[in-house]
Amino acid sequence: MPRLNYKIITHIMGLLLLCNGGFMLIATLISLIYEDGVTLEILLASLVTMVAGGLFMVVTRKHKKEINKREGYIIVTFGWIFMSLSGTLPYLFTDTIPNYANAFFETMSGYTTTGSTILEDIEAMPYGVLFWRSLTHWIGGMGIIVLAIAILPLLGIGGMQLFAAEAPGPSADKLHPRITDTAKRLWLIYVAYTAIETLLLKLAGMSFFDAINHALSTLSTGGFSTKNASVAYWNDQPIIQYIIILFMYLAGTNFVLSYFGFKGKIQKILKDEEFRWYSIFVLGFTMIAALIIYFGADVTRSTIEHPLVWGEAEGAFRHALFQVLAVITTTGFVSADFTMWTMFLTVFFFGLMFLGGSAGSTAGGIKVVRHLITIRNGILEFKRTLHPNAILPVRYNKRSVSQEIVFNILGFFILYMLAFIIGAVVLGALGLDFETAIGGAASSLGNVGPAFGQLSPVDNFNGLPTIGKWWCSFLMLIGRLELFTVLILMTPFFWRNR
Repeated sequence: MPRLNYKIITHIMGLLLLCNGGFMLIATLISLIYEDGVTLEILLASLVTMVAGGLFMVVTRKHKKEINKREGYIIVTFGWIFMSLSGTLPYLFTDTIPNYANAFFETMSGYTTTGSTILEDIEAMPYGVLFWRSLTHWIGGMGIIVLAIAILPLLGIGGMQLFAAEAPGPSADKLHPRITDTAKRLWLIYVAYTAIETLLLKLAGMSFFDAINHALSTLSTGGFSTKNASVAYWNDQPIIQYIIILFMYLAGTNFVLSYFGFKGKIQKILKDEEFRWYSIFVLGFTMIAALIIYFGADVTRSTIEHPLVWGEAEGAFRHALFQVLAVITTTGFVSADFTMWTMFLTVFFFGLMFLGGSAGSTAGGIKVVRHLITIRNGILEFKRTLHPNAILPVRYNKRSVSQEIVFNILGFFILYMLAFIIGAVVLGALGLDFETAIGGAASSLGNVGPAFGQLSPVDNFNGLPTIGKWWCSFLMLIGRLELFTVLILMTPFFWRNR
């Protein structure tokens, strides 16, 4: 294998830090507008980040402008780490999260769109810091690297290797032959959805600040809220919850399908198997949860701060739909403590943490397409047992799926479950009870947010031991980058130059 081009790796790290510092300037502006008293601190964090990024780029300005696959994996993984390390600065400089382990956990949770938090009183945080917190979601949602590859042509660097490593799901759909044009189109859709949701939430009764923060969190399937009670704060305003439901659903679909929708190619959307099954799963699981809530849940113990509209079919359906979508899309918003609805629903929502949204969406988890292909391959194994000489390919969207992709998906499943088991065992070894350990591991690896036990929707992750916070941060990272991208860096053969 060719030697690694460390200069281009360092150069792109500098570019990412410059972008990160630029986003911090937006948080500085919000802080200035709302006069929250931490404007200079956030500005200083921005300047430090941009100066560091600028130095990286200046020192490595004479570099070979080529990226191979190995360098792509390194850039993606270390890009997320560098962004998270620098993203802690607004918390540290404003002294809102003075402990570094806590600041890193909150930042990694933001960039990986997990939504787990260590904050005890979110509403006491300065406006600029709250906005930065939501902005980390939005940056991470579509992918730090997708943003970078839209800029790389200015530097004369191709970005296909980065997109292949970053794109969520078993394959990366391209809207346009040029990868940078694909990135730009995805970002335009992403920005448009964010702007539309912000406007609708404002018209529905949210303040502008709350509206834009929740739009940033929804489209990224993140889950950070500006309220201690999350979206349960607006339980008496169903229209707000329905707007968030709509955009959670859209954020959990493949963004390529949104592009087809804007182009008027509705048939392409309807013919997509993953989209159909994603919609069927959401509706089917919602009906199960709604019926149990309506007829049997102990709703007196499920409120967070504000009373829910119970006893009516609409209320049961809305809260069931909201929580099913929040877990499947790994958004992590809550309208109630779903762990108190019945033991069956607790196990039910735990299972949904492993489903995930669509490939090509901002959602985390395993992804619907992987489940479909795995199930179909399993069914075909029965037929192959009876007819060993028959050629029985797995089909998806009326096309044969290559054995290479099937093996990749099966390998992903094995690694995912192994990572979950090891993740839970480590949390258990740190002293967490069984329910908390498996919930924390599933939530962190799937980038879901709220978990179970001591990490339920009414609690937070602040009670985790320091090692537990670093471990969950690692699980968030490998979950967001879909295991292979990070874990391959831990193999000896990856680093061999021959």
